[in-house]
Amino acid sequence: MAGTPLAFWRKAGVVGALMLSAFGFNTTENLPIGLLRLMAEDLDVSSQSVGYLVTWYGLTVALASLPLAHVTRRTPRRFVLSGVLAVLFLSSVLPALVSSYGLLVVARVATALAQALFWAVMGPVAVGLFSPGVRGRVIGALSVGGALATVAGVPAGNWLGRRTDWQVPFGMLSVMVLVALVAVAVLLPTTRPEEGHAAYGAEPDARRFAGVLAVTALSVTGVFAGFTYLVDFLQDVGRFSGDAVSGLLGVFGLGGFVGVTVVGPLLDRFPRATLAVPVAVQAAALLALYADAHDKVTVSVALAVLGTAVAPVFMAAQSRVLRVAPGRTEIALAANSAAFNLGVAAGALCGALVLHVLAVRETFLVGGLLSVAALMILGAETLLPAPAPAPVGEGGAVRPGEPLDAVP
Repeated sequence: MAGTPLAFWRKAGVVGALMLSAFGFNTTENLPIGLLRLMAEDLDVSSQSVGYLVTWYGLTVALASLPLAHVTRRTPRRFVLSGVLAVLFLSSVLPALVSSYGLLVVARVATALAQALFWAVMGPVAVGLFSPGVRGRVIGALSVGGALATVAGVPAGNWLGRRTDWQVPFGMLSVMVLVALVAVAVLLPTTRPEEGHAAYGAEPDARRFAGVLAVTALSVTGVFAGFTYLVDFLQDVGRFSGDAVSGLLGVFGLGGFVGVTVVGPLLDRFPRATLAVPVAVQAAALLALYADAHDKVTVSVALAVLGTAVAPVFMAAQSRVLRVAPGRTEIALAANSAAFNLGVAAGALCGALVLHVLAVRETFLVGGLLSVAALMILGAETLLPAPAPAPVGEGGAVRPGEPLDAVP
C-alpha cells in the first residue's frame, strides 16, 4: 500500500490468505451441489429446496455487490476483509453445528453478502501490495485459488460428506477460513482505501469499461445457457453413462484450473488477447458441442476445451477492469461481479426457454452465438482511440473529478 513498505513474506502471506479465502467462498457457494441428496435427506426437504440455496446465493451476490462496495468505499480494507471472512467463518460453523434448513438459509444469505463484497475489494488489495507491472500476475494467482474450489473443494467435500456427514465439510471449511482471517487481520496494514495505484484504473475509459461488462454478461450467459443442462445433454444426446458424466465434469473443472494457471502469467503482457482468445475458444467449444453432439470423442474434447476457456474469461475481465475502470476499482469490480452473476441467472433462464421451444442440444447453439456476440464487442473495442493515462495525485491516486465515485 502507498507509504507502507512491506516485507515480501508479508505480501505473500496476504496473497496466500486471499487465495485461501477465494477457495473457501467458491467451495461454500457450490458445496450444496455435491451434497445435494445428503442434505435433502437429513434436512427432510426436497432436492429442489437445496438447489435453491445455490440459485438464491448467486442472485444475492449480483444484487448486493454494488451497494455494499459503495457503502464501504471509505472503510480500511483490513477491516472490510476481516469482517467478510468473519462472516464466512461463522456461516460455515453454523451449518456444521446445527442441522436446520432455516438456519442454513440464513447462513447462505450472510455468506452471499460477504462474498459480494469480497470479490469487489480482494483484487485492489492484493494488486496494491505490488508494483503496477505485475497486477495481472497477482490476479492470476488469486484466480488459481478460486479455480481449485471446482477441482478439489467440491469433490473433496462430496467425498468427505459421503463418508461422514454433510456437515463435516462445512466444519473443515471453517477451519481454513479461520486461518485466512487471522492472516489478513495480522499481516494487512490499515490504510485508506483510496491510497495506492490499484485504487483507480490505470487507463480509465468508460466506454471500454462498459464493453468489459457487456462481454462478461454475454459470455457467462452463453456458457450457462448450455452448461446448466449439461448432464441432460450428456446423457440424453451424447449417451454417456452416469460414471462417464462424473468424469467429464471433473475434466471440465481440471480444464478451468489449467486455463487460469496458463493465462494468468500472460495478463500483463497481452491484456486484450488474454480476454479475446478465451472468449473465442469458448464460442468454438460451445458450437462444437452442438454441431457434433452424438460423437463422444468430439463432446469429450470440446468439454475439456470449454473448461480451459471459461475460467480465464472472468479472470481476464477482472484484470481488464483494473486497467480501464473509470474511477474507484472496487466499485468497477463489483459491477463486473454483478454482471457475472446476472449472466449465470440469465443463462439458466435462456436455456430453459430454448428447452421449451427446441431441445437441449440447441442450448449450446444459443450459447455459442452469444459468445460470438461477446467476441464482436471485443473486436469493436479496437476501433476506439487509445485511452489517456490516469492523472496521478499524491500517493498514486486519481485526482478528484474522475467519474464513478472517484472522490473518496
